[in-house]
Amino acid sequence: MREFKADLHIHTCLSPCAELEMSPRNIAKEAKRKGLAIVGICDHNSGENVPAVNKAAAFEGVEVLGGMEITSKEEVHVLALFDSEERLFGLQKIVYENLQGTNDEKIYGDQVVANELDEVVDFNKKLLIGATEISIDRLVELIHEFDGLAIAAHIDREGFGIIGQLGFIPKGLALDAVELADPVNKDAMALEEPFAFVSSSDAHTLERIGKRWTTFLMNDVSIGELRKCLRGEDGRRAWM
Repeated sequence: MREFKADLHIHTCLSPCAELEMSPRNIAKEAKRKGLAIVGICDHNSGENVPAVNKAAAFEGVEVLGGMEITSKEEVHVLALFDSEERLFGLQKIVYENLQGTNDEKIYGDQVVANELDEVVDFNKKLLIGATEISIDRLVELIHEFDGLAIAAHIDREGFGIIGQLGFIPKGLALDAVELADPVNKDAMALEEPFAFVSSSDAHTLERIGKRWTTFLMNDVSIGELRKCLRGEDGRRAWM
């Protein structure tokens, strides 16, 4: 087994709140420069730039986990991470079916779909910044049905964090982990149930990539190995 430094929450230029500099090649090069072995690409309610980042990152020796930062009906942000683009896009189809509205670029910004050469190939017209009609319980179930990891995003932030939105984490919610924007806040999070913790950058700019990370001790990069790390199984571990 070996250690993998991972930033599991990075936005691309597809997210309207991210800078246009967050192109596939730029992200891959910056991840390598920051010493990251793994990046999780989690744009708002869409995975359309994952294939391009995957191809760009292959040239830099950086592994990519494709995902989305999905907004539940309750306006809670949940990271859904996969090691299969087929499963990612299977869930994206359901997300799109439950996501209403059209993006207004003048208000929210462009939603750029790019290729691995950083060429613009399309503009996503859906209101990606909006909330889906999927409840938090059902969302976690769906992520697991597609064999993904479900991680409650930035629970130590008031905006769109599960505790800030609901006031608590629903009992029995089968999250694989909870994400901290700042690991220093871990001891202040008095959670009723034990959860694995990760920390990620939630980068919307190149400068932010790798500002926060989690280290995983495992054999290879796969959802199965990450799940074992988060559960502390078979000698695997994860730490911030």
